[in-house]
Amino acid sequence: MEYTGVSRQTIHNYTTMGLITEARRTAGGHRLYDEAVFARLEMIARLKQQNRSLQEIRDHFATLDANR
Repeated sequence: MEYTGVSRQTIHNYTTMGLITEARRTAGGHRLYDEAVFARLEMIARLKQQNRSLQEIRDHFATLDANR
């Protein structure tokens, strides 16, 4: 979180919406993410700058992920 410039709540919201996924959890329950999350967060920021709604962004990622 501290490297992204995005709040903890935003990270949580993006995770629950399926925009990003956690790689694993610590024994204490903290979410850990891999480096691919940084690229997704940058893309989310770009799409938001284009006035895309979170639903449109979710649809965009669903299409990308389905084509992988």
